[in-house]
Amino acid sequence: MHCRGVRGATTVSADTRDEVLAATRQLLALMIRLNDIRPEDVGSAIFSTTEDVNAEFPALAARQLGWNDVPLLCTHELNVPGSLPLCIRVLVMWNTPRSQADIRHVYIKGAVRLRPDLSQLPPVDFQELEAWINEQMLHFRKP
Repeated sequence: MHCRGVRGATTVSADTRDEVLAATRQLLALMIRLNDIRPEDVGSAIFSTTEDVNAEFPALAARQLGWNDVPLLCTHELNVPGSLPLCIRVLVMWNTPRSQADIRHVYIKGAVRLRPDLSQLPPVDFQELEAWINEQMLHFRKP
């Protein structure tokens, strides 16, 4: 088994707590489902945001999806002139037998422009995705 990096990014239309969490949950849900990622196989995850996103820690979305034992870290990206605004990125370090070439990275919404070469996803039924997310959140909710 190897440790592989799985990348993803998304954008929000506004820096609000609800937007940050919803966008991050969608991003993680797609990464999880496209790669069959199980929380117990995740070594760690680093979340970064552009400086204009600070309403909430995006790592909270991972906790909401059951990543309670995974070490998580949040940080800001470099403030490079002309870079994509309102962006959330994640790097998941994942223990898997898959080869690096078999990893599905996920770039959605405005973040597609960061890596158009990795943005070819199968069609996504976002209503079904939200139902899956809600199911996960109910399952992992602490009593």
